[in-house]
Amino acid sequence: MLNGEKKIERPLRWAMVGGGRHGQVGYKHRIGALRDNTAFKLVAGAFDIDPERGKDFGTNIGVEENRCYPDYKTMFDKEAAREDGIEVISIATPNGTHYEICKAALEANLHVICEKPLFFTSEEVLEIKELAEKKGKIVGVTYGFSGNQMLLQMRAMIEKGDIGEIRVVDLQYTHGFNATDDADKYSEAQKWRVDPKIAGPSFVLGDLSTHTYYMSQLIMPHMKIKKLLCDRQSFISSRAPLEDNAHVIMHYENGAVGTMWTSSINAGCMDGHRIRIVGSKASLEWWDSNPGELRYEVQGEPIQTLVRAMPYLDDMCNADERLGALHVEGLSESWANIYLKFAIAIDAKNREDEETLSKLVYPDINAGLEGVRWIENCVRSADNGAVWVDFNEVYEKTLS
Repeated sequence: MLNGEKKIERPLRWAMVGGGRHGQVGYKHRIGALRDNTAFKLVAGAFDIDPERGKDFGTNIGVEENRCYPDYKTMFDKEAAREDGIEVISIATPNGTHYEICKAALEANLHVICEKPLFFTSEEVLEIKELAEKKGKIVGVTYGFSGNQMLLQMRAMIEKGDIGEIRVVDLQYTHGFNATDDADKYSEAQKWRVDPKIAGPSFVLGDLSTHTYYMSQLIMPHMKIKKLLCDRQSFISSRAPLEDNAHVIMHYENGAVGTMWTSSINAGCMDGHRIRIVGSKASLEWWDSNPGELRYEVQGEPIQTLVRAMPYLDDMCNADERLGALHVEGLSESWANIYLKFAIAIDAKNREDEETLSKLVYPDINAGLEGVRWIENCVRSADNGAVWVDFNEVYEKTLS
């Protein structure tokens, strides 16, 4: 169980790029990083493309005025000249800026925590991965739902063979908040999400399904996709060529089949984030709307509901427990869990502690690479008429 005691020698000096007053995700980063005040300390930021607005915001959340910078380049230069300069940054900016900011941060010898999807192409991820390895730095990806500890319970049960051989993977991340085009017109955060120059080659595939895809890989690390077929639509025509709805069929190397439905036009849906894994003996199902419970259905037996923080759960799961049974946890604790693991990873990397890194389960740059590969293959399938594509074909050509 986590109780806020330090896991590393001292808090890491941390800064944000983006995440200011009008950003949708900045507060999630801060409550995640600062929930354990022994892991990170927010000391600087380039919070907004409007420097004065960014400075006003930064001082209002407790950052010294002279460390609220007009842009990330100035911040990296100024902080490098300080003895107490920043050590790690979080990138909470639109997708199209991630690559250049991440590269500049690594070149400035900073660790990086970045929003998803990481970049536009797997080539970009491989380049940054090589640079990070050269610099001895960590690049983490904020798949914010993946810190829900019941996902680790699913992983442990599958590893122990509790559900038998996996046959079906049923994934869904949908909501209805973009069922009309109102947000596209009036919300700054939504406008860029449907602009290919800023968002990249996808909308909901990158914005929503990459979360769920990573979570499935976290739960089933040995399950690899062999091929997939993606059919995507732009029900709000102004969003084309980007999709607001998509269906993906997956065939795994072990013979299992999978589906992913991702959508922002699921009218009336408040929370359609669900993972169901069907095995030869039993099934497991998790819903984001009730993240502290896991449904365990054994063929021929009464349905069981496993509840967070109970002693019958696996040690892997309960290691991330924070509040105790009967006290509700949710997304803020999930973010706190992954940020704590980012801190442990950065500290281990600084100490060249490869053993700790090898055992740590968190969304690293390889998880970011898998997310980009997922988007690339889905887009390739959909844009060629919803055809089957080999999941590894393009990636292997990139490596060769």
